[in-house]
Amino acid sequence: MTLPNDNMTREMLAAQAHIWNHTFSYINSMSLKCAIQLGIPHIIHSHGRAMTLSDLVNALPINNNIKTLDYIFRLIRIIIHGCFFNQIKVNDKEEGYILTPASCLLLKDEPLSQVAFVQMELDPNFMDPWHSLSKWIGSDNDDSGLKSFVDVGGGIGIVAKVIADAFVEMNCIVFDLPHVIEGCEGSKNITYVGGDMFKFIPYADAILLKWVLHDWSDEECIKILKKCKDAISSKEKGGKEIIIDMVLMDRNVEKGDDKSYETQLFFDILMMVHVSGKERNQQDWAKLISGAGVSDYNIIPILGLRCFIELFP
Repeated sequence: MTLPNDNMTREMLAAQAHIWNHTFSYINSMSLKCAIQLGIPHIIHSHGRAMTLSDLVNALPINNNIKTLDYIFRLIRIIIHGCFFNQIKVNDKEEGYILTPASCLLLKDEPLSQVAFVQMELDPNFMDPWHSLSKWIGSDNDDSGLKSFVDVGGGIGIVAKVIADAFVEMNCIVFDLPHVIEGCEGSKNITYVGGDMFKFIPYADAILLKWVLHDWSDEECIKILKKCKDAISSKEKGGKEIIIDMVLMDRNVEKGDDKSYETQLFFDILMMVHVSGKERNQQDWAKLISGAGVSDYNIIPILGLRCFIELFP
């Protein structure tokens, strides 16, 4: 049997380690999430000086058993490797943990706190779409033919500015009530247009309705969707309506996701109390879309509690 030479062996082992590193890199994010959930940055900060492992474990809001000390030591060890904590000598026998500039941004009272951002990005609803990345890449969604875009109810143009920066050749129109866009200045590929979406919508290849339709009744939504349908180019030319809104989960199907379902119900009651709108399930959306004279559409759950809905004329 021919044995590989030393160089080949080293390369193979290094390659294997490289694969393992990428495979398990999610542990960095999950460990950081765990530290935030346990309140470790805040506990160390409140201690006022370097905090020993035993002091930290005793301060944690968890049941302390014989294994806790070892678990927390191992958790902190990998987080230290990620430069979120440092260790310094407390005395001749012990070391203590202190914050780094990065972990200072994980304090809830810090004006630039990143806690909410980390929790949002690592929420299961935000992580799940990554499991479908290959399907999305392999889909037939081709936006290369889009030359113009209208953000209906686009406010002062925050979303449009992001799109305009990403697609510099695309003409982006921010469409909202005149008093909303008053004083807003356009740019090379951003134009502000005032008007009433129930009367007309500027012509474009694509139209975006981001968190708009849940403000309105079914009858009003159908009117808006019909106006959008009249304002976009044909499907053959890449025309589409894009809706970003909630699609209520089926509580009997989405087991184990009670908090997300409850949050969607909160939004539904919020819409009921403040405006004439509602949050809708898939059947509700199907009725709206059909009522607007559209039969070709996709509902893609890739935005946490919200979905990406494409309508083709």
